[in-house]
Amino acid sequence: MDILLFGEYFLIIALIVFSFATLRIITYKSTSMGLIGTSSFTLALTLLLLTVGTIHNIGFFKDIALALLLLGIVGTIAYAAVMRRAK
Repeated sequence: MDILLFGEYFLIIALIVFSFATLRIITYKSTSMGLIGTSSFTLALTLLLLTVGTIHNIGFFKDIALALLLLGIVGTIAYAAVMRRAK
């Protein structure tokens, strides 16, 4: 087994564990913690998609991952702007 492939599989396992941790953060009662958890989950899902797409040569995985990442950032900024106006 190639060392790079072993590292990619290790990264997949670490991202799955990280995703479960972010799901726990999302379920906190605070809205801000939910937003942080959702942003982290989006990042983990994007990295997971990039890693799996690289291993299995899936088409258009980079475009989908980039769109997912940009929409997550835009959502975070929009929520922060709404919360600033609410105070």
